[in-house]
Amino acid sequence: MIVLKAAQEKVLSALQAVSGIVERRHTLPILANVLIRKTGSQIEFTTSDLEIQVRTLAELDGDAANFSTTVGARKLIDILRSLPNDQIVTLSANQNKLTLQGGKSRFTLQTLPSDDFPLVQEAGDFGPVFSVPQKTLKLLINQVHFAMAVHDIRYYLNGILFVAEGKSLTLVATDGHRLALAQATLDVEIPKQEVILPRKTVLELQRLLKDEETPIEMRFAGNQAKFSFSGMEFVTKLVEGKFPDYNRVIPKNHKNHITLGRAPLLASLQRAAILTSEKFKGVRVNIEPGTLRIASSNAEQEEAKEELEIDYSGDAIEIGFNVTYLMDALANMSVEMVKLELQDTNSSVLITVPEQAGFKYVVMPMRI
Repeated sequence: MIVLKAAQEKVLSALQAVSGIVERRHTLPILANVLIRKTGSQIEFTTSDLEIQVRTLAELDGDAANFSTTVGARKLIDILRSLPNDQIVTLSANQNKLTLQGGKSRFTLQTLPSDDFPLVQEAGDFGPVFSVPQKTLKLLINQVHFAMAVHDIRYYLNGILFVAEGKSLTLVATDGHRLALAQATLDVEIPKQEVILPRKTVLELQRLLKDEETPIEMRFAGNQAKFSFSGMEFVTKLVEGKFPDYNRVIPKNHKNHITLGRAPLLASLQRAAILTSEKFKGVRVNIEPGTLRIASSNAEQEEAKEELEIDYSGDAIEIGFNVTYLMDALANMSVEMVKLELQDTNSSVLITVPEQAGFKYVVMPMRI
């Protein structure tokens, strides 16, 4: 039976969309496989890692019969990648094997029964559906993802908090040393819902979302979130736990404000970072009327000094920061100008963007 017959790039595109979550090594061998379900000319590709499930539909020619099986996702993708883009490929089933043919190349792959594939049980208590353009969600994730914790024992920090309330969607990430917040406006008013999306889910969404206006629909349940976009369905488990009260962390009345070019500030920090020590990524920032100085040094007694002219007439402040935390935020923006709000040596700095009221980034100072 011919399961599908289509151009290599069309089949590869559908498979790549769902394969990002597939681990090469797994305790359950079938989780290295993609579930292929054929109904008439429509084919559904599904992958799962027991926490996340991704599914996409594709119209691919072949025999008009119903059929389902599972086959190694990475192997199938590697084979398709090795074939020319415009080549017509055929996938045919015979007993418990699949045969992929393209031109004079032929590959026979072992399959596992589709009934053994562990589909994620979808929650029954999803809240109301709401949507934003894909490019909006992609921008929000890009603005906060770098502040997520990595393998923190406070597991609720290893992800991003999504808060949908009224007509706003807020994304927050923190690792305890810095916090990033980004907001967008929704078309509909919805009751307050808060969920924490795991790190792997966030990175996968970031990979899949496109820079386009087509909407992504979202629904949240007690232990699951569901996203639908571009013919794809993405279901994920949530991180359980209580996210810190982010509003308490964001400074409200810092009296010293500086607005300066993002690119020159980032370039100065990147140069100063070269001479920081591996473990201790500290830089000293001196701010006084008209001038911002950045200095770093390391155990070999090497030093870097940078100076920027600024329009500033506030207090003189000397403050230390982990340079990586500052560079992460600036490198993930595409704006011209940024605004720094400071109070004194011991208070965190608030970084905002003049034309984007919904973005806030807080960095704690460090002793140097």
